Amino acid sequence: QVQLVESGGGLVQPGGSLRLSCTASGSIVSIYTMGWYRQGPGNQRELVAGITSGGSTNYADSVKGRFTISRDNAKNTVYLQMNVLKPDDTAVYYCNALITPRTNPRPANYWGQGTQVTVSS
Repeated sequence: QVQLVESGGGLVQPGGSLRLSCTASGSIVSIYTMGWYRQGPGNQRELVAGITSGGSTNYADSVKGRFTISRDNAKNTVYLQMNVLKPDDTAVYYCNALITPRTNPRPANYWGQGTQVTVSS
């Protein structure tokens, strides 16, 4: 079974920083795109940042210049460095990855359980 596990969430003051990590484990052949989504109170789940296996990135307009996504392919891990955090960044952050498991040649999306990020003074 393929699993994604996030870590690094918590409580931070406005202007502070956090780094989220997400590691994929299990019977994995390949990992293609990886990304971070978030869902704040009363909001829809939205894409925060994504990164391809080749390192190309994209960001939501609301986080450009503040957040940086990166990955370590050897560790099957994706990171989200979040700087200059704002109260509007408060949300549950979910890791997502497009993965080919050993049990099936068709890639599929996998989701982590989410990690809470709260930005408040």
